[in-house]
Amino acid sequence: MIKVSSAQLWVHDQEIALKYWTDKVGMEVRQDVSLPELGGFRWLTVGPPGQDDISIVLMAVPGPPVMDQTTRTEVLDLVAKGFAGTVFLTTNNCQATYEKLKASGVEFTEEPHQMPYGIDCGFRDPSGNSVRLTQLAESFADGGSGTE
Repeated sequence: MIKVSSAQLWVHDQEIALKYWTDKVGMEVRQDVSLPELGGFRWLTVGPPGQDDISIVLMAVPGPPVMDQTTRTEVLDLVAKGFAGTVFLTTNNCQATYEKLKASGVEFTEEPHQMPYGIDCGFRDPSGNSVRLTQLAESFADGGSGTE
């Protein structure tokens, strides 16, 4: 059986990302390992408390020899614009979670609003990554297509 264990976000600064995702969003550190034999490469992951089987890798955008400087700059620019991927988070109460995260310093790009699939809002992390926070409608939360 294949299972998803982690997903990756490119980040401009791992320390800033770590503080944001733990202090403001409420994630917990899963792994924080530096590998000197790989030039100080740092494997840094966070995840939601109580959901131990999934994590988000906060990956520094590498330079040469992994990426040439032009590619690195392009990736950093795409991340900053919010176009390098999206993390989708779900909650049982979008409005309450929105209020809690906002109080902790998360700056939202969209307030909670009704959508066909539930109540949805959005924010971006310090690197620019897009994050959606959704309270799924019952027809979606139970695995349905929403068309029943």
